[in-house]
Amino acid sequence: MKEEKVILVDINDEPIGLMEKIEAHEHALLHRAFSVFVLNDNNEIMLQQRAAHKYHSPLLWTNTCCSHQRPSETNIQAGKRRLMEEMGFVTDLKELFHFIYKAPFDNGLTEHELDHVMIGHYNEEPNINKEEVESWKWMKIEDVKEDMLVNPDVYTVWFKIIFDEFYHFLENHKV
Repeated sequence: MKEEKVILVDINDEPIGLMEKIEAHEHALLHRAFSVFVLNDNNEIMLQQRAAHKYHSPLLWTNTCCSHQRPSETNIQAGKRRLMEEMGFVTDLKELFHFIYKAPFDNGLTEHELDHVMIGHYNEEPNINKEEVESWKWMKIEDVKEDMLVNPDVYTVWFKIIFDEFYHFLENHKV
């Protein structure tokens, strides 16, 4: 399989080039990314557990899906594409905000992303892609917040950062 390229950006989200994903993570270069949070009618977040064979953060819990935009995609198109690839469904998405974060992994790689955070709504069960996702569950937003304090090691590094931003956004905005 051909290695996917990421879009390198400046702090204003202006593209400055393309680079192989692994190389961007090795050098901790700022690149465009997105994170999708899908909620249901009970105000629960659909979480996914990453597949066991992933090259970083295997079997850790994280948001519904996340990845990197391709050069020809809008943020929403990229979110919908990856939602279908990982979770087996598509729903309308709305971009809430974006921010920059940096998170090192245990394996020496670093995420340095300008992350576009999106929200969607769905009430059904996903049809997960077992190559990408080990398992999934619905969890109340407050329960996620509390569980991260008690069991931080079961969540991805970036999810802890992104969830905090998402949680504070929801406190201050009507979605």
